[in-house]
Amino acid sequence: MNAGAPWPSVLEAEARVLRIQTKLHRWATDDPNRRFDDLFNLVYDPAFLLLAWRRVRGNKGARTAGVDGKTARYVEVERGLDAFLAELRADLKARTFRPLPVRERHIPKRSGKLRRLGVPTVRDRVVQAALKLVLEPIFEADFKPCSYGFRPRRRAHDAIAEIHHFCSRSYEWVLEGDIEACFDSIDHRALMDRVRRRVGDRRVLALVKAFLKAGILTEDGAEQDTITGTPQGGILSPLLSNIALSVLDEHFVGAWGAMGRGSSARQERRRKGLATYRLVRYADDFVVLVAGTRAHAEALKDETAKVLRPMGLALSPEKTTVSHIDEGFDFLGFRIKRHEKRGTGRRYVYTYPSKAALAAVKAKVRAATRGASDQPLHILLHRLNPVLRGWTAYFRHGVSKATFNYLRAFVWRRVICWLRHKHRTVSWRQLRRRYLPEWWPQENGVVLFNPGAVAVTRYRYRAARIPSAWAVNA
Repeated sequence: MNAGAPWPSVLEAEARVLRIQTKLHRWATDDPNRRFDDLFNLVYDPAFLLLAWRRVRGNKGARTAGVDGKTARYVEVERGLDAFLAELRADLKARTFRPLPVRERHIPKRSGKLRRLGVPTVRDRVVQAALKLVLEPIFEADFKPCSYGFRPRRRAHDAIAEIHHFCSRSYEWVLEGDIEACFDSIDHRALMDRVRRRVGDRRVLALVKAFLKAGILTEDGAEQDTITGTPQGGILSPLLSNIALSVLDEHFVGAWGAMGRGSSARQERRRKGLATYRLVRYADDFVVLVAGTRAHAEALKDETAKVLRPMGLALSPEKTTVSHIDEGFDFLGFRIKRHEKRGTGRRYVYTYPSKAALAAVKAKVRAATRGASDQPLHILLHRLNPVLRGWTAYFRHGVSKATFNYLRAFVWRRVICWLRHKHRTVSWRQLRRRYLPEWWPQENGVVLFNPGAVAVTRYRYRAARIPSAWAVNA
C-alpha cells in the first residue's frame, strides 16, 4: 500500500483484515505443513494498524500507562491518532521499532497471593495487536478442539459443558492440573521453535522474540531481563501461551489418533478394561477426565509433567490433585459434582457456582456498601448493578437459582443497612416510602439489579461443532 495514501475508514479496515485473515486461515488449514514467509508487510499495513488501535483503545487497560507514562487518551488528544499511527508504521517498515520494557504491577489473587502483570506501552500494545491479527488465524488452524481459553468464538461455558457431558458418561475420575507460574516460566527457545513451524518470515520472528526479551521495569524501578515467560498483560501473551500449551493438547488428542480412529480406539480399550481419558483446557487451567480407576488418573500426573517439561513448565505437586466426580471439584468458578436428584434414586452431574466465586462477588458488594454514605443511593446502585449483572450472566448456565436467590437477599440486606447508616435519624417508614416503594431499592429511576429474577438455563454442548471465526468460503 502506498505510504502516502490516506488511512482507510474503520469499515474498510475491518473488511480488509477479515478478508486477509480468511485467506491465511484457509491456507493454513489446507496445508498443515505450510510455513508463511511474507507476513511482516501485513503487520504495518494501515488496515491492520488501525484495527489494532481500535482494539487497544476499546480495552479497559487503555487508561493504564506503560513505562513511558502515556495512555491511549494522551495519544488521541496530545499526539493525534494519524500522526501516531503514521510514525509507528514508518518505524515498523524501516525495522527501527524496538519494544520498551513492560511496567510491573501486582494484583491480589483469591488465594491471597499476588499475580504479576506486565503493562506494555500503548505503542507496543498496538504492534502486539497487529501481530496477533496476523498470526492468530494461522495458528487457529492447528489448535485442537479441547482448548477453549483466549480463542475466538470459544468460552469458559464450552469447557464446563464438555466436562458435564463426559462426566455424565462414565468419566468419573478427574485429574485437576495446576501449572506453576505458567506465564512466567515458558521457555523462549521452545516457544520460538513452535512458532517457526508455521512462520518462516524472519522479520516477524524477530519481532515476536523482541517482545519476549523486552524486559521488565519492576515496581522498585529496577530493570530485569526476561529470560523465560511471556508477561501477563500483553495482548500477544494469550496467543503465545496457547501456542506453548498446545503441546499438551496435541499429546492427549494424538494419543488416540496413533491408535487408530479416536472413538473406536476408546471402545477397544474399554473392552480390554483399560482406561480412556480426555483433556479439557482453558488457558493454563486444565482437567483430564478419566474413565477408569484412581490409579489410572494418578499415572497421568507423570505423563502430563513429562509433556510440559520441554516447554519449561512444571505441575504444582500440592495443587495437582485427583478427585472423583462424586466428591466434586472446582473449575472456572463452577463446582461440578454428581449426586442423587432429590426425590429420586437417580444420580446426575450438576454444576453450581463455587463457594469461592460466591465469596468473591459478596466481597465486592461489601466493599461497595461499606462506608461512602455521603453519596446518593443511585450512585451506589450504578456501582453494584454491573457487578451483579455480570456475575449472574456468567453463572446462569448452571444450577444457580438457589444461589441467585441467596445473593438477592444478601444484596438487599447490605443496601438497606447502608441506607440506615446514611440516614440515622430517619425512621424506617420514611426510608421505605422514599427508597423502597415496592420493597426493592431504587432512586431517580435507577433500580437495584435483582439476581433472583435471572432465569437459569443449561448451556448447549457444542462439541467440535464450534464454527471458525473465519469462514472458509469468505
